[in-house]
Amino acid sequence: MSATYRAVNWNAHKKKYDLIALACVALFVAVYVGVGSLVFRGNGAISAPVLAIRALGVCAVVMLHVVLMIGPMARLTHLAAPLLYNRRHLGVMTFVVALAHAALATLYYGSFGGANPLTVVLTMSGSGASPGAFPFVVPGAVALMVLFLMAATSHDFWLANLGAWWWKWIHMGVYGAYVCIVGHLALGVMQSEKSVVYLVMILVGAGLLSGLHIAAGVRAWKRDARTDDAVQGWIDAGALDAIPMGCAISVRARGHAPVAVYRHEGGVSAIHGVCAHQGGPLAEGRVVGGCVTCPWHGYQYKPEDGCAPAPYDDKLATHEVKVVDGRVMVRIEGDSR
Repeated sequence: MSATYRAVNWNAHKKKYDLIALACVALFVAVYVGVGSLVFRGNGAISAPVLAIRALGVCAVVMLHVVLMIGPMARLTHLAAPLLYNRRHLGVMTFVVALAHAALATLYYGSFGGANPLTVVLTMSGSGASPGAFPFVVPGAVALMVLFLMAATSHDFWLANLGAWWWKWIHMGVYGAYVCIVGHLALGVMQSEKSVVYLVMILVGAGLLSGLHIAAGVRAWKRDARTDDAVQGWIDAGALDAIPMGCAISVRARGHAPVAVYRHEGGVSAIHGVCAHQGGPLAEGRVVGGCVTCPWHGYQYKPEDGCAPAPYDDKLATHEVKVVDGRVMVRIEGDSR
């Protein structure tokens, strides 16, 4: 989060995040090429450029799975929050690796004749008869264009100027890109490989992603379904001791937005439960440095008044809180400010 637009503003945490991600990419590609050159020898040998193409492609697919897993994992455990804060960095890196895969494949397979290299690559269809001579590169190219659009609009400049709604829907296109990549892999493998190992790996990855999203969705649905009727403008949020220090619980009165009730060193506070940045669930965040910190991208608000720390000017509504016989009562109507 930045008060003014800057090209890139890396802090120590972001630098460490990016260096670790880059090291993992380099290690993955090196191991893939090294192991491949040892396993595929003799008549079945695969050239180094082809191994590099495959290594970059597989790496991009693995990275996309990780990017898509971080969201639901963060909804299920706060341990994934550090990965979520800078997920956009990993998403841009995924596009760069996918672009390197596409560029190397285009140069290798399309530069040895008189035809346009892009035309040659886009019409590649494998050698098998089933499921037909469909050019499997096409869905991969569509996925690459979607990833490019997301990477190009990842900066907060675009979020501010497009608006949260449009920006969010543009970036929801990652699921369309994932479907295209699965089609790219499945069609390519089904037309050129006899082993079912690759197909099983694709299905396992898709199943794992689906399972995590369903589990996170069920948890969020159960949380949001817990609504109570306010009694004379007050709602019982539960026992004070049930709220861990520095954490929050989510409460919701029927017909009202969720409220995040935080217990911190200054006491108990209740603020609007939806982050002003991208609608993140503030009740799933924690108090860091005296501020409520959104679990999605690290946006912060002071629990006492809902104001973002200087120099930021975001402000969320707060609600009056009182503790009666060890239970936290939150005022939903009348005194919210």
